Amino acid sequence: MAERVELWWARRQFSKGAEVPYPVGSYREAWASYPALIRQYHPELNAGIVLTQIPPAADVLLLWQCEAGHTFAATPDEQRNRPGRQRRRSAWCPDCAELARPARALPMRDVVPAAGSPVPAAVASPVGRAVLRPRTPPRRVQLCPKTPALPTGEPFVSGCAPKPASAVEAQLRADLFGRLAVTPGLNAVRVARPFFDHVEVWPDLLLPELRVAVEYDSTGRHGLEHVGKREEADRRKDRALRSAGWEVVRIRTGRLEPLGPYDQPLTAWSRKGLERRIDARRDIRGPLLVDPYLT
Repeated sequence: MAERVELWWARRQFSKGAEVPYPVGSYREAWASYPALIRQYHPELNAGIVLTQIPPAADVLLLWQCEAGHTFAATPDEQRNRPGRQRRRSAWCPDCAELARPARALPMRDVVPAAGSPVPAAVASPVGRAVLRPRTPPRRVQLCPKTPALPTGEPFVSGCAPKPASAVEAQLRADLFGRLAVTPGLNAVRVARPFFDHVEVWPDLLLPELRVAVEYDSTGRHGLEHVGKREEADRRKDRALRSAGWEVVRIRTGRLEPLGPYDQPLTAWSRKGLERRIDARRDIRGPLLVDPYLT
């Protein structure tokens, strides 16, 4: 059970036998990819304890304050997994999220008892009348029928794939295809198991002849991208690609930690690092396969 930060800190002082069980900066790298949470955390609300002194996995209740001034209590794990599939800055704050999407009021329905049966008190009295809500059947995932019937692992052009929304992705595509003579224009890979409501995945960049998918990851405008539940979706996507015979290289910026063996943390993409990316392809597929495609 989560406990208040003062009690948690005192318990850690006792168990470690130290006045400062976690020095400032101990967990700086773990929190670096959550800039929105860094802005919401204030030591003066949490007994003077700095965020980098708190392990992200600690079962402790912390006080947070969003940009709108709402103060709320949540554990580190709850905050790191809060955004889900939403792309609003307010997704980090439960009060802002509630105001952005208020719950709809359901209409009152009269309950008509069967003939000869006693009338329940909640129905007989207009005060405190019960509201019967129909049971919602479990949602069945309907797979998109637009995916062509191709073998698992086959790349193709998908009409469902989102269009590139980042200028950096366009620059990355131009640099790589200018250096590697591989087939351009493909944007999807057929996978064996459903990924959300498709049996296809859409990497940022495909090198079909090398069977390598390239992803460009950043935390985005509001610090919501590729963190929390979205990181779990990235891991699922990588597993789906690897089970289909592909390898994944993620270029991770914004202090995002690598997810796979070939991921490459960068401050920002530049052409100076292009040869390092080519070397990474050699590590994956070997120079005998990669070098013939160099231009």
